[in-house]
Amino acid sequence: MATTPWATIVIGAGAAGLAAARTLSLADHSVLIVEARDRIGGRAYTIADSRSPVPIELGAEFIHGRPQVTFDLLREAGVAAIDGSDALYEFRDGELCAAADPFAAVGELMRRLDPEAPDESVDAFLERFAGDPALQQALTWTRMAVEGFDAADPAIASIRAIAEEWSAGTSIQTSHFRPLGGYTSLLTHLARSLPPSLVRLSLCTTVSEVEWEPGSVVVRGCSPAGAFEASAGCAVVTVPVGVLQRKSTARGGIRFSPPLPLEKRLAIEQLAMGPVFKVVLRFASAFWEEIRGGAYRDAAFFHAPETSFPTFWTTLPLRSSMLVAWAGGTRAARLVGAGHGEIVGLALEALGTIFGAGVDVRAQLEAAYFHDWQRDPSALGAYSYAKVGGADARAVLAAPVASTLFFAGEATASNADAGTVAAALETGVRAAREIAS
Repeated sequence: MATTPWATIVIGAGAAGLAAARTLSLADHSVLIVEARDRIGGRAYTIADSRSPVPIELGAEFIHGRPQVTFDLLREAGVAAIDGSDALYEFRDGELCAAADPFAAVGELMRRLDPEAPDESVDAFLERFAGDPALQQALTWTRMAVEGFDAADPAIASIRAIAEEWSAGTSIQTSHFRPLGGYTSLLTHLARSLPPSLVRLSLCTTVSEVEWEPGSVVVRGCSPAGAFEASAGCAVVTVPVGVLQRKSTARGGIRFSPPLPLEKRLAIEQLAMGPVFKVVLRFASAFWEEIRGGAYRDAAFFHAPETSFPTFWTTLPLRSSMLVAWAGGTRAARLVGAGHGEIVGLALEALGTIFGAGVDVRAQLEAAYFHDWQRDPSALGAYSYAKVGGADARAVLAAPVASTLFFAGEATASNADAGTVAAALETGVRAAREIAS
């Protein structure tokens, strides 16, 4: 790598980096992909367990809506998309009961946003309706969706960016799917489609410096063989916002020399990485399908807004003995630093609240799977959201610098699409086309 010049260096082998490399290779560009982890996929992380009847997704799991880029890749890879189920139950007033489309009320509340008003936090917007008894349920669900779906802190999240997202095709009310076999099967196909004559993938390779001038890039860092240096005509940066925000002098930080333009640095600071704790729980049986005379046999989601883990979901339409516990936003922030045992314990405690003292969920537990994305040095969080005043930050971050530094990844997508694997794929293709043109 020290002597070979490349057309493009791609930093990161997640969905965006792989999509960029494949698109560039189709235009006969030589590409070096450097990835800090020992695997591809980034924040999509599927693991297999012979005792589990379904793939275990520790990161991205759902396909939101029907993004063409994802479904095209599914067809190409010969991977089926499994239709999700929407049957939802909410634990309210000490009782678990069916919830009928709670997000319709959320949509009605969001339509009260004045498009001409200055941006403000979600909390500030919701506070105006706190005295209206008819809107209390909508306020609860809105706050829960901001934290759970967007992994955002309502005190600093931009209401304008949230409204733009929820009014579009990837909103919380759209249909959702799962790739059969997990996301890794899809991204493994993408990696295997890279022609070795044009593309080299270097894992366990961290980047510490990007030295650039118009038309030239030198990337330095550390690989399994020691220090490395690689040169190219341009680079595609796909690392998460959390990594871009890390000080260049800190371990794992990337120094740009010269520094990125001021507007780019401001855009990076106007975004935040939302924390998420996702725990996959495998039980001896799907006990929730049997209790209360089978009342929850076809349940897809369970919500308990007052617990540490306010959302659980099943693997329907695939029937298994697995439940996924999910906490995002401020609830997840409060759990940062907790150990594996404490995290799993809190998830089981929340599940016990939902199903009551008559169900011993701890006795049923066989295994718990968990990845701490907040402590992962290549992620530092789950996915991005815009802070107050940052509704345009993604577009600024996405813009190329001197036709030399290009940016991709879910944080560079529009507010409507950010935070998804589809967004990462689309922005990788977009950055590659910018280079090729």
